[in-house]
Amino acid sequence: MKFGMPWPGPEVAREAEDAGIAYFCSGEFVDHEAYTTLATMVANTRAATVGPAIAYAFARTPYAHAAAMRSMWQAAPGRVFLGLGSGAFRINRDWFGVPADRPVERMSDMVGAIRAWLTAENGKPVTYDGEFYKVDARVGAPVLGRIDAPVLLAGFNKRMAAAAARVGDGVIGHGIFTQRWWDDVVRPALAKGASESDRDVTPAEHGWLMTAVNDDDPARAVSDCRKMIAFYLTVKTYDPYVEHHGWQAEVAKIREAFAANDPAAMGEAVTDDMLSQIAVCGATADCKAQLASRGDSIARDVVYLAPPSFMVSNRRRQAYAKAAIALASED
Repeated sequence: MKFGMPWPGPEVAREAEDAGIAYFCSGEFVDHEAYTTLATMVANTRAATVGPAIAYAFARTPYAHAAAMRSMWQAAPGRVFLGLGSGAFRINRDWFGVPADRPVERMSDMVGAIRAWLTAENGKPVTYDGEFYKVDARVGAPVLGRIDAPVLLAGFNKRMAAAAARVGDGVIGHGIFTQRWWDDVVRPALAKGASESDRDVTPAEHGWLMTAVNDDDPARAVSDCRKMIAFYLTVKTYDPYVEHHGWQAEVAKIREAFAANDPAAMGEAVTDDMLSQIAVCGATADCKAQLASRGDSIARDVVYLAPPSFMVSNRRRQAYAKAAIALASED
């Protein structure tokens, strides 16, 4: 297993890479765009593998995703991956103005069209004929040539996780994944998807791990993680996850507090059991012990030590990122 981080900025990233952080990833939201951040990561890393984890898939055409990856591959050949997420239905409809029905089928088709561009050779047409995406391009300029950038999918529920192995190269796990969710839902789905693939693929496991280290104020780190967990669980898309863990009563309290605009009460509704299954938080020594005990409750290949962001300032997130570097050290 290797450690990664959401992009912490060039200064912290240099220290992190020197300490053994092997991956950096970029997310996106209304105030930051995945591929712009990816360009910054490429320019400010030496050997780390970098990529979006995730980029909103349906907000762009397959061509746009592939062209961005080709640009980055030229600057950092062999160390760029593509991570795609479907995004919430309402975000696609109301923010992006794009269709997002049948997201698993649409995502699978998106990956096929992207691969058509990524594997295109000079002098040959780029073609793809899918249900949602079609490509028939004659590119006269000699700018193509196959690039083997891995394509990973954010797969929370079993159908998308299966697609991550069937058409992709692996999965990117959410920051609230637990041992039970990995073992009962995600890993069986990956195995099923791999068995249905027409490629010989061993699906990679990447995953975010909610991480807050603060030696001066461990209680604040714990509180920030509680609030972050609560914020995630306000989303009804995750109801199957909630039911799988038997956390319906706790989540009902979280959503009641969210409706009342009471972040403190939201965090207080997250139990110690929920916190221990999801997050690594507190002082450095405690976090190292928690991480060592997690076993297969985290991704097997790449773990992104991700600071909480709900009600957390950029400055405090930077501090959490810097403090988390110690968890990747072998000392």
